[in-house]
Amino acid sequence: MHDYRAPRWLLGGNAQTILPALWGRRFEGSAPQYTRERWTTPDGDFIDVDFQLNPQPGAGWLVLFHGLEGTSRSHYAEAFAHVARLAGLSYAVPHFRGCSGEINLAPRAYHSGDHEEVGWMLQRLRERAGAPLFAAGVSLGGNALLRWAEEAGDSAARTVRAIAAVSAPLDLAAGGHAIGRGFNKLVYTRMFLQTMKPKALAKLAQHPGLFDEQRLVAATDLYTFDDVFTAPLHGFQGVEDYWRRASAKPHLARIRVPALVVNALNDPFVPAASLPRPHQVGRHVTLWQPPHGGHVGFPGGGGLRSHVMTLPQAVLDWLRQHG
Repeated sequence: MHDYRAPRWLLGGNAQTILPALWGRRFEGSAPQYTRERWTTPDGDFIDVDFQLNPQPGAGWLVLFHGLEGTSRSHYAEAFAHVARLAGLSYAVPHFRGCSGEINLAPRAYHSGDHEEVGWMLQRLRERAGAPLFAAGVSLGGNALLRWAEEAGDSAARTVRAIAAVSAPLDLAAGGHAIGRGFNKLVYTRMFLQTMKPKALAKLAQHPGLFDEQRLVAATDLYTFDDVFTAPLHGFQGVEDYWRRASAKPHLARIRVPALVVNALNDPFVPAASLPRPHQVGRHVTLWQPPHGGHVGFPGGGGLRSHVMTLPQAVLDWLRQHG
């Protein structure tokens, strides 16, 4: 993937982000079929986990942590499901709280540094699998997975064989400011807030007085949304404190399991200048920073046959080789 090039007709990071998400083929043959389980969290809330299980004894497992407002039906999640099925692996997508189609119960949601939640999910899946897992995270889920590995240190190897993060906003401040400007604000920020605001207001109806409703309704960028909602609900002093403490970039050298970190240099809202350099990450971390790909795009093929399975296959191959 170091030399990955997008199809010639897909020019620029925005096209390589938007068009694959809308129209790129995610699988060959039938769509992934999931079974869902609801798990009770340690604080009495719930999360929903979708499984695509391989009935063969001893089959390995791939776990995927989705991105902001993602689900097991996101384009990248179905593409990973396809390549996992071809590889004979069982596959699981734990949904962050509030992302499975039903609002969660507790006065909290999810965030980019949710490493304790990720650790709890991974431990339950590790017990289910009976062996260490392969784990991947996309965008927000990738940053959260890296934060877990950073905090877990040497103990991470008891749970996972190897991990990968795709298009993760490793420097949340850089990404947060980038997505709040110009075209990014008009398209991506608006798209995210269309679902995030109603969920936040539903949370306020559950727990009156939880945050300032007028400020949230007036929010037009993720900076304000995170300052009003995400940061205070999850124990941060404000958006700047949240973005600083939740960012994976400053702690990558603490990772002690094989970790792949993939970021396209033309990602519209993960600025290339904010990405880590090899001397900043430690010997367990491999950086792939191709010039093309957009944000979780990386289309393959061409024309009407364009697909989004190239990157998931490359990531899974790397995980199996290094894990």
